[in-house]
Amino acid sequence: MDKEELSREEIESLLGGASSAPKPGPAARAGRSITPGRLSRRETVGKEQMHALRTLHEGIGCHLAAGLSAMLRTPVEVRLAGVERRTFGQFISSLEDPACLHVLKAAPLEGNLVLDVAPSILYPIIARLLGGDPEPPAAAPRPLTEIELRLASRITGLLLDELRNAWQKVVDLEWEVVRVESSPQRLGILPPGKDVVLVCFELTMGPLRGRVRLCIPCSMIEQLGGRLLSSANRQATSRGIGKIGQALQKSLVELRVELARTQITAGELIDLGIGDVITTDQKVGDPLVIDVDGRVQFYAQPGNHEGQKAIRIEKRIEPS
Repeated sequence: MDKEELSREEIESLLGGASSAPKPGPAARAGRSITPGRLSRRETVGKEQMHALRTLHEGIGCHLAAGLSAMLRTPVEVRLAGVERRTFGQFISSLEDPACLHVLKAAPLEGNLVLDVAPSILYPIIARLLGGDPEPPAAAPRPLTEIELRLASRITGLLLDELRNAWQKVVDLEWEVVRVESSPQRLGILPPGKDVVLVCFELTMGPLRGRVRLCIPCSMIEQLGGRLLSSANRQATSRGIGKIGQALQKSLVELRVELARTQITAGELIDLGIGDVITTDQKVGDPLVIDVDGRVQFYAQPGNHEGQKAIRIEKRIEPS
């Protein structure tokens, strides 16, 4: 039996078809069908949105520090330590156990947020509120008692007030504490693989230091659409205008006062000498014209002030 020989074009066609054929996935190899509707979509929060979140929370620190300092009657410093993206599982694994975790709701956004106040700073704050000296927490921390939870709610109230004020620039939210958990494993608001954004503040009270973190699911950020970026752009524009205004306040401008105008011949100019008087059509009581950097801006009257020649602004000249 004779062997049939394939041409070069036929070989390339066969190889091209084999390489372009889709490979069966794990579900197909196991004999299962894949339903497109069951595939989960990964939430996306880009660099611009992360920058907008940082801008949104930058002003909270100084207001929160003032409120805590007044409440505790001792200096407290608060600064924005960072805004970072993590999975919910990574957030859970970074928590202390027991912890003080406030599950929050921010209507009308769907979903829950988590406010984590580290025991390393919360226990000294509570000790201060009880009238004692703030000390580092014990090596083996315990869940907060009912009385301590009430005191902790005062700190949470200040935080929520500042969050409400900051987020009003984007959307008006109703912040509410749904429940308080001491065990990270009982949070259960998201699957471990879901993406979240952590807004971290660092609190300092004397030699003591601790962090407060706001855990925001990326799915909640996506619900805002473009409003988050629009708010960040407005704030950036406002800051830019403020910086320009500060820079202009120190810049120098040239003011010129025009006493009068007249015309003389070249011969009269040549014959001018000391003591000659040049007359003009300008009356003594007519206002003088002031120009700023070459542009006519004001009418003024001449005079003197504390032994120096001066002018008094009478009227602004509106541009024609």
